Amino acid sequence: MVAGSQAICHQDFFCPWFQVGMATSWGSLLEDEQQLEELAQQAVDRALAEGVLLRTSQDPTSSNVVSYAPFTLFPSLVPSALLEQAYAVQKDFNLLVDAVSQNSAFLEQTLSSAVVLLIAQEKERNIFDQRAIENELLAKNIHVIRRRFEDVSKNGSLDQDRRLFMDGQEVAVVYFRDGYMPSQYSPQNWEARLLLEKSRAAKCPDIATQLAGTKKVQQELSRVGVLEELLPGQPEAVARLRATFAGLYSLDMGEEGDRAIAEALAAPSQFVLKPQREGGGNNLYGEEMVQALVRLKDSEERASYILMEKIEPEPFGNCLLRPGSPTHVVQCISELGIFGVYVRQGQTLVMNKHVGHLLRTKAIEHADGGVAAGVAVLDNPYPV
Repeated sequence: MVAGSQAICHQDFFCPWFQVGMATSWGSLLEDEQQLEELAQQAVDRALAEGVLLRTSQDPTSSNVVSYAPFTLFPSLVPSALLEQAYAVQKDFNLLVDAVSQNSAFLEQTLSSAVVLLIAQEKERNIFDQRAIENELLAKNIHVIRRRFEDVSKNGSLDQDRRLFMDGQEVAVVYFRDGYMPSQYSPQNWEARLLLEKSRAAKCPDIATQLAGTKKVQQELSRVGVLEELLPGQPEAVARLRATFAGLYSLDMGEEGDRAIAEALAAPSQFVLKPQREGGGNNLYGEEMVQALVRLKDSEERASYILMEKIEPEPFGNCLLRPGSPTHVVQCISELGIFGVYVRQGQTLVMNKHVGHLLRTKAIEHADGGVAAGVAVLDNPYPV
């Protein structure tokens, strides 16, 4: 993405997610409780040795006591064709997000009636992946300074050329791991964000890219002809993108929104109600969704939600390892996400590639929630 003429690296802020259901082939291993327990102990030791770590929920601001990040004991089987499809479409998603973020008219029209809320943790348990990034940059003699919005408000400044300075040091890139929820923005923090956006420093992500990732934008992208307008002359990319879409429906005031609400109330098991938030733990299902739709039916607040067709992946068996939890087999479903890097300098495309994947798995008893919400665990795909 681009702020002025500065190139921005787009990584984990908009990756395609595929819900996958898979049969299991671990057979007798899943039935031998003693062997499962021994394997679990070895796996936890290996996770700790490899640095698969989280700060504890009891003390999320300190690294004095840490634990392993929850993960599956066995890799989950993923159809090779699905894995290949997910990787193939990642670069198309990069192009699409860039097109959306650069189309101010589309964003303004799409988000004029929506409340945008993007998720971030107030207390950072997942600091160790951030430290890994810092260490990689330091190895290239690139220094990282950690500050809060409050610090930017007090000690940040721009010169006449819009160069950003923090505590007297010029900043080339701003990498946001905070600032995705309105509750994290006091008036002072909004001013700090505005200062950063005005600067010539590259933002990862900039505000346009954050808006491009909202649920409302995703819903509008599913309309007939929108992808073709944003990606002209690229029918193959449009086809790959559209093949990943589930049904998405507007709840804006009017006939279209009324019809979507009526359909969801008539068949609530077939839909999910999604607010304008990223991350897990915010979606509404079943009776909760019905109650929310009844409450929202005659309110303009309903425009801050979208309705999505509910995906029903095939469950499979695995062991979800969590600190303090027993080792046993549960029925699970997974989400596969592909990360990408997209860099553009002005109108010149510098880089567009996929850079890895993330498989998140949770027990079928949980309708919603990701790793950060304490529901899903880390997993590895086993192509079949």
